[in-house]
Amino acid sequence: MLLSTALRLAPPQVVALVGGGGKTTAMFRLAAELVAAGGRVVTTTTTRIFAAQIALAPRHVVVPAAPAAWPAALAQLAAALAESPHVLAIGAVEPESGKALGVPPEFIPHLRALPGGPTVLLEADGSRMRPFKAPGRHEPVIPPETTLVIPIVGADVLGAPLDDRRVHRPELVAQLAGVRLGATVTPELVAAVLAHPQGGLKGVPPAARVVVLVNKVERLEDLSPVRDLAARLIAAPAISGVVLGAAATGAPVREVWGGVAAVVLAAGRSTRMGRPKQLLPWPGGTLLGAVVRRLQACPLSRVVVVTGHEQAAVTAAAQAAADPAGPPLVFAHNSDYAVSEMARSLQVGLAALPATDQAVLVALADQPHLEARIVAHIVARWQAARPPAVAPFFNGRRGHPMLFDRAVFPRLNQLPPDANPRQLFQQIGPPEAVAVDTDAILRDLDTPEAYAAALAEQTP
Repeated sequence: MLLSTALRLAPPQVVALVGGGGKTTAMFRLAAELVAAGGRVVTTTTTRIFAAQIALAPRHVVVPAAPAAWPAALAQLAAALAESPHVLAIGAVEPESGKALGVPPEFIPHLRALPGGPTVLLEADGSRMRPFKAPGRHEPVIPPETTLVIPIVGADVLGAPLDDRRVHRPELVAQLAGVRLGATVTPELVAAVLAHPQGGLKGVPPAARVVVLVNKVERLEDLSPVRDLAARLIAAPAISGVVLGAAATGAPVREVWGGVAAVVLAAGRSTRMGRPKQLLPWPGGTLLGAVVRRLQACPLSRVVVVTGHEQAAVTAAAQAAADPAGPPLVFAHNSDYAVSEMARSLQVGLAALPATDQAVLVALADQPHLEARIVAHIVARWQAARPPAVAPFFNGRRGHPMLFDRAVFPRLNQLPPDANPRQLFQQIGPPEAVAVDTDAILRDLDTPEAYAAALAEQTP
């Protein structure tokens, strides 16, 4: 998978990279990917850049600090972009060191307006070549036009002592994480700093997405520590995703983590059953309650129950089963339940999800045999490959729950209200298949006979 794909980098955007552990490598990797896809890119910095890094760009243009000189610089940039799809914009070069200053933040909007609408990639702070850092008082310098912020940390800092050999400003890191200098750098410590408003989230514009890149994972024999870090980070409301990557290698993305929500379709009238099947008795409560309990045992960001028929009773049944220690339980009401089908209920559920949720697991309210391990397999397949959709299969038969990536949410929202979500496969092709060893994915209870048989199995 491309790094730009993992980051959902659809041009044109303004992307700020902050932190340590490979900002420049990641920036130029993204530039190469976007150019290969036919795009135009301006790389730049609001801090400083080394001479060796300047040489990585095929063309560069010096932008004077004085606004009066910006029209001429923009003309040079436009001409350079006409000859090369990737141009580096820098400030004045220091003759002694060869380093270049950054461009003024106020210049960034002008870059967006260049012919061809280039994507702007910028380094917004420095780290003195350390894999981990805390920002100083003067940084990061993130322009308000930024649409994506990528805090970066090198995986090689995990397990190291918190000192200035591996960490830039270790005393600030210690303060933000509430630990002492010299403490072991753990996933918990790194997550605390990256998710802190004065740490990895400092200076992030309100409308910008935040996706953390845990870089240099190729140096680890065991990915457990970085997976622990990813799980902690996606629990932060402001972080929409985490990429475990190796930006300097031929396989820049190893895993993609993001918030996965469940939407339980519980709005129907159950005409085949003859009564609301969501409310049918089941050991421990109701059918719906069993589904809610099982989903709340999964690593999900939230569980959205879409109500419709018998709204008050369905809401009460779900609340009675809810685990306060599990993912939050959210309700969304399909007021069109009498004249619509599953697609409309799913659309109502999608509208209840925040932008930080990157995928949705669509579950049925009459599937009390749902297994947490199957959900984990489905989510893991999505994390590894980020396909548009994932579905479990038993002996060649597709079942539920199905997962849809945020990239196809617009298409789901365009389905007719009386459609079934699986009709999306006619547009995007078949889902990524996860083979499972249980027919639980096929067992939804639509008729009185199916319910009676399933209930009998539960009776000791």
